[in-house]
Amino acid sequence: MTTAAAPPFTDALASPSAALVLDGGLSDQLESAGHDLGDALWSARLLAEDPEALVAAHLAYYEAGADVVTSAGYQATFEGFARRGIDRKRAAGLLALSVDLVRQAARRAGAAGAGRPLWVAASAGPYGAVLADGSEYRGRYGLGTAALEAFHRPRLEVLAAAAPDVLALETVPDADEARALLRAVRGLGVPAWLSYTVSGDRTRAGQPLEEAFALLADAEEVVAVGVNCCAPEDALRAVRVAARVTGKPVVVYPNSGERWDAAARGWRGRPAFSADLAEEWREAGARLIGGCCRVGPDAVAAVAERLRGRGDR
Repeated sequence: MTTAAAPPFTDALASPSAALVLDGGLSDQLESAGHDLGDALWSARLLAEDPEALVAAHLAYYEAGADVVTSAGYQATFEGFARRGIDRKRAAGLLALSVDLVRQAARRAGAAGAGRPLWVAASAGPYGAVLADGSEYRGRYGLGTAALEAFHRPRLEVLAAAAPDVLALETVPDADEARALLRAVRGLGVPAWLSYTVSGDRTRAGQPLEEAFALLADAEEVVAVGVNCCAPEDALRAVRVAARVTGKPVVVYPNSGERWDAAARGWRGRPAFSADLAEEWREAGARLIGGCCRVGPDAVAAVAERLRGRGDR
């Protein structure tokens, strides 16, 4: 457990009325602090170059009211680090460091009087993230389950050994990759959540959500299921399906609602994420609620205030 007052993560999810607040977009918080993330490693580059910047970003979310903060592991892989000339031993150290940096932030928040249990989630993004070409929003990589398991397992072993409270298997676009992740996470001794990225009532790869969530229903290692990095308007339906099909606590952390215009290299549209939606998600079965891209500390603070009935900043 991360703090002395924190019960095991699975125990914290046990109450039907519980609702833990997740953080928001790590990369957005880093960019707002002036960090350039315009390369294939994205936020993982700072694990090697500026780890204190990551601690500060994680701390901002704890201070905003998040109970669970996610590491900079999304795009941190042995393969991605190798392309930057980082050998396997050093890469393993950086993966472990990603967990420790969140733990450092939790300790600082506790020392500053956070007054509530705090947990650490170790992020593990999909195979598409290492390609750095948007493949995580399409799936269908052309790899079989065995190859995907071989990609994920070594990284998950290192992350599990770093003793996070939970593994965040996130932004999974394809039920085929979910199958591989279920195999890769077996026997690691750390609970996990698995969240799909979706469009409408299907995964990004096009599978019906009922089928995608049904894969997770009997997986003992997976203690929560849901969606992230999707439009806010797609979240409520997915939460309902996940709760009905699996009977497990649901995790939900969509994007702001703005859309990235690749040609213009900018965000378009207006934010649609709100604390009002967070309350709807909780009523539908969500027990882990936060935001993803373009959702910052102010939005997380509003969610925390709404879900706790007070402003716990």
